[in-house]
Amino acid sequence: MLRNLFAPCVLRPATAALLLAILVLIAAPSSGQAVKAKPKQPDFIPAGYDDYQNMLDQLGIKKMRKGRGPKDKDDEATANPYKDSMPDLMTFKDGAKVKSADQWPKRRAELVDDFEREVYGRIPKNVPKVTWKVTSTVEGESGGIAIVTKTLVGTVDNSAFPKIKVEIQASFTVPKYAAGKVPIIIQFGGGFGFGGKGGANSWQQQALDKGWGYGTINPNSIQPDSSRLREGIIGLTNKGEPRSPEDWGALRAWAWGVSSLIDYFEANPDSGVDPTKVCITGVSRYGKAAIVATAFDTRIAAGFVAASGAGGAKLHRHIFGELLENVAGRGEYHWMAGNYLKYAVDEGRLGKKTAADLPVDQHQLIALCAPRLCFISNGIPPGDPNWIDARGSFMAGVLAGPAYRLLGKKDLGTTGDYLTAKMPAVNTLIGGELAWRQHDGGHTNTPNFPSFYEWAGRYISSPGLSKKK
Repeated sequence: MLRNLFAPCVLRPATAALLLAILVLIAAPSSGQAVKAKPKQPDFIPAGYDDYQNMLDQLGIKKMRKGRGPKDKDDEATANPYKDSMPDLMTFKDGAKVKSADQWPKRRAELVDDFEREVYGRIPKNVPKVTWKVTSTVEGESGGIAIVTKTLVGTVDNSAFPKIKVEIQASFTVPKYAAGKVPIIIQFGGGFGFGGKGGANSWQQQALDKGWGYGTINPNSIQPDSSRLREGIIGLTNKGEPRSPEDWGALRAWAWGVSSLIDYFEANPDSGVDPTKVCITGVSRYGKAAIVATAFDTRIAAGFVAASGAGGAKLHRHIFGELLENVAGRGEYHWMAGNYLKYAVDEGRLGKKTAADLPVDQHQLIALCAPRLCFISNGIPPGDPNWIDARGSFMAGVLAGPAYRLLGKKDLGTTGDYLTAKMPAVNTLIGGELAWRQHDGGHTNTPNFPSFYEWAGRYISSPGLSKKK
């Protein structure tokens, strides 16, 4: 069309140059495709500062091992070289065995300490206060159900370091005419990542049809998903200074944001949400955040953990797909505590370390969810690639079983040990309070939502609707 418009014209060089510039702008990708400009570095961070190198220097690391590449092949036959170092869930650090439910709190505390120190980091005691405000309340209807949607902003007190501003973005929807406070499923991402839009068969409508509420929280409004660890809630708490090796990473920060949202529900009964029935879900890196949130905050009723890979539900010692070395690399290290990098070292002050040297593994993280609900979700290749290592997550679920059984709950119900237990057929839900289902879709939790709601409904009651509009 533009060619026909300009065809009759004889263009002077200057005019031609101007029109060419216009054409380039027209042909440029939309805002959804455009390369985002690199955020301006705050003035309190020195020019040329390299956060990853800073942590390597703190730990005395000279050389890191590379992670698995996209062309590297996985082989289950060689995936368990560290099986003899798998830490036992039911053995105290002094070698004594956990034999009764009343001993579990002590063992749980040991595991929490190890995961905080070596894997995810500790939440500092001086994290500033969050003040939540409802910025919008909208009534409507969805699938014949009257609803109320509230948009929230959680402003973090930055009086101790005004150069960093953190405003947590969240929203939630509940049935207007519920007979009481409702359970709710919160998804990391929402309109800011994973989560998707509503609709007749959407996860949001399914929640409403079950008498639940639903919501989303924006993880990047809590902590950037990048090496900008001197910003966000981590940077604000540290007053713009670098992390220490035991400080929290982004996964723990995102989980902290969910805990803060639960604080809001507890403090505001008029929200319509039952704060004892908050469930959390996420996919991929947000699946990692979902299992971290569920493991550490015992107020969370259920975790729906999808395609979480290394650092999530999959065993670090299962050498298949995404590896510890990948997560400890420049692209993902910010999710974890600085100490986590020690286990991908080839040369350094502390010597060479591997996943076999970790004091914990992910079956113990799943066990921290017990006796509460945990639903481990994966898809199948090629949509959900071998990278996420579904079998490694299944193996971790099997190994977590003794904690659930100790506390009088039902585990996956598999036979054999974790190395020989057979994965169930695709699209088959197994387990009790600890559950597993591998759907036939891709890198998403969407196909497993119907099974999640059916399963969760066995344990989490809904008051139902008292009146329909």
